[in-house]
Amino acid sequence: MATITPDKTLDASGLNCPLPVLKTKKAIEELQSGQILEVITTDPGAKADIPAFCNRTGHQLLETVEEGGKIIFYIRKK
Repeated sequence: MATITPDKTLDASGLNCPLPVLKTKKAIEELQSGQILEVITTDPGAKADIPAFCNRTGHQLLETVEEGGKIIFYIRKK
């Protein structure tokens, strides 16, 4: 798989629901259409919340990676 190069990174590590989603919403608003946001979180609830956010808003969830206790999402702005 090709490496995804994000245009912006949001580190929401240590934050619990609903903060990772709220911060993701704010960060993605600052991007242009087609740009990629990398979201790093430690909140297990984000595994359901971030995909639901993408489905609801029309942004594309490109990849989810779990490593070292962190969950990393790559989202392309619609």
